[in-house]
Amino acid sequence: MKNVFLTACVLSVCFTSCKKEEKTTLTTTTTDTTLVTTSEVDTTTAGETMDSAAMDRAWKDYMTPGEQHKMLADETGTWDVTLKFWMAADAEPQTDKATAEAKMIMGGRYQEVNYKGTMMGMPWEGKNTIAFNNKSGMFTSTFIDNSGTGMMVATGTYDEPLKAVNYRGETLDPVTGKTLKYREVYTIVDAKTRKMEMFDTKGGKPEYKSMEIVMTRK
Repeated sequence: MKNVFLTACVLSVCFTSCKKEEKTTLTTTTTDTTLVTTSEVDTTTAGETMDSAAMDRAWKDYMTPGEQHKMLADETGTWDVTLKFWMAADAEPQTDKATAEAKMIMGGRYQEVNYKGTMMGMPWEGKNTIAFNNKSGMFTSTFIDNSGTGMMVATGTYDEPLKAVNYRGETLDPVTGKTLKYREVYTIVDAKTRKMEMFDTKGGKPEYKSMEIVMTRK
């Protein structure tokens, strides 16, 4: 951990140094036997450099898991999953079953959830990663599965009174090829239950609930 921290600090110092502006004038003269080159360099600093102690504190705060990471770690374990899909606002939902294995990775900094089950009568698997960025105060969710070749990416903030993370993201509609914006609400219902609801806005129509995932701890 200490080596990673020191390396990050060194990289930051190098980056700051590269922001210096250099003004160089070269003069060359040629004689019968020698090439003489003189260089005059005028270097100015573009901004003030953060002192090393402040840099140390900033990197430590950025890389240290906090309360939000503990909240993610509380979900470590095996979950029974019920998935519901709505193809349109007035359509009947389709229901499928799966299991989910949740764990923390990279020293408790990120959550990884692996899903396996069936979807539309076919074997289905998916992978969800969740990050909480200490610097921005935002959650980021990425999701991939074997029903496509794209990735869903969303960012959001935690609503303490509602015990929910409100995400907004976008993906590519495989039918139209257009960018599809969506909204997710991930709710901590209780110690043994989680619920994710997705809302789509397809074809310029009003937003509707397109998916619901309920997870129950085994």
